[in-house]
Amino acid sequence: MFYRPEAGHGLPHNPFNAIVAPRPIGWISTRGSDGDNLAPYSFFNAVAYTPPQVMFASTSQKPDRNGTKDSVAHIAESGVFCVNIASAALKDQMNASSAPLPAGVNEFDHVGIAAAECATIDCPRVAEAPANLECRLTKITRLAGEANWMVLGVVTGIHLRDDCVREGRFDLSRDGWLTRMGYRDYAAIHELFELERPK
Repeated sequence: MFYRPEAGHGLPHNPFNAIVAPRPIGWISTRGSDGDNLAPYSFFNAVAYTPPQVMFASTSQKPDRNGTKDSVAHIAESGVFCVNIASAALKDQMNASSAPLPAGVNEFDHVGIAAAECATIDCPRVAEAPANLECRLTKITRLAGEANWMVLGVVTGIHLRDDCVREGRFDLSRDGWLTRMGYRDYAAIHELFELERPK
């Protein structure tokens, strides 16, 4: 099978986001003049080591946000955001926070998950997340398409939950790394293997 995206694929569901999988989930928390927000984004990844940098992309819009979503609007206003890493144990709260709630509704309260303050930025974080990456905005870039935005940030502080540090390594194998597979599919990764790079 071959198809050109602009011509359509002829399948019942778009295969694109199932092809590029699994993808980590950036559970983004922000603070704006209208309050705190929490929302998951599966177009998310780390992009550099030194200094550590991350990106996520927002690919839809809300009628009360003028062409974008709450997260991007808050980041444009405040210049900061936090990436909360969602484990498989937090899948239900992560999913509930994806509801298209009106601007100004606090998802921490809506889904019943505790917030804590970040250390290096004025922003909330998910208190029970295995890891939190506090970030300062470096760039918001308009992507091709009607409401596609990419947000880039430098990581200024990192929280690791103590029980997720084992033998000197960050390890989520007990809880499971939560990943997006496409469609409505997710995966919890519990098993790892190592490969040595060729010399």
